[in-house]
Amino acid sequence: MPAAREPEVIRDKAAMRAWSRRRRAEGKTVAVVPTMGYLHDGHLSLISTAAAADNPVAIVVTIYVNPSQFAPSEDLATYPSDFAGDLRKLASTGVVDAVFNPVDLYHRGTRRLAVASGGGAVSCLEEDGDGHETWVRVERLEKGLCGDSRPVFFRGVATIVSKLFNIIEPDVAVFGKKDYQQWRLICRMVRDLDFAIEIIGSEIVREADGLAMSSRNVHLSREEREKALSISRSLVDARTAALKGNTDCTQIKNKIVQTVTETGGEVDYVEIVEQESLAPVEKIDVPVVICVAAWFGKVRLIDNIEIDARS
Repeated sequence: MPAAREPEVIRDKAAMRAWSRRRRAEGKTVAVVPTMGYLHDGHLSLISTAAAADNPVAIVVTIYVNPSQFAPSEDLATYPSDFAGDLRKLASTGVVDAVFNPVDLYHRGTRRLAVASGGGAVSCLEEDGDGHETWVRVERLEKGLCGDSRPVFFRGVATIVSKLFNIIEPDVAVFGKKDYQQWRLICRMVRDLDFAIEIIGSEIVREADGLAMSSRNVHLSREEREKALSISRSLVDARTAALKGNTDCTQIKNKIVQTVTETGGEVDYVEIVEQESLAPVEKIDVPVVICVAAWFGKVRLIDNIEIDARS
């Protein structure tokens, strides 16, 4: 295991860009792992993936809670944070070279939240006046799944990731596949906008009992956490059923909803979609992913499992 070493903390955009260009001039591959902080083993696994590059690699971890992906009714104000703890965890890996932790990545206007015309959703960023107004949209992949219940989320994600890519100019970026729709959306954005960046999807990291690791898990009570295990259990059961020949998506989805609901969860959605297009399917005869979002108490959790019943 590499010896612990402190990463350089960079907060200025120009300094971050200059740092990356120096590393590339040294012949290194620049890899970025975007996060919103409150790091756990799932995040550290993304760093391990970045460190596995064949060439000498300079790893940048971003820690920035992006306001534009939160609607005013969502949990921006209570999103967990522990920057000092995050730095200790990153230092312990021995492979992180820099942490990009800007104060704010948006131009601010009059600092008054705009009221959406026609009753549409607004984010925690939108303001009147001459503030930030440029958005990146991945128009089809942002629809459905989490896009239905979080209508500003993927616009905010695509915009902030584009900004990070423009600032850091990485060769490689690593995203967790727990946020499956986000990962596919970023892949499509990179393809469509000709970013010269390799996007790597890293597998879901789970607790010993199967719960997908998430920064929001800290808000679960002990009882809610135990109930939340119904998500991962139902996904494993669904995959087993599909591989044994039950490929009817309606039956599979209904069983997952029943399992999660009976344990006290409030289901946001259960969908079975083709892996790249995220288009819903009625029968599992192509590679699919089953995606679940459910509330336990005040915590919204997401999880998924990939299935290829042809293999």
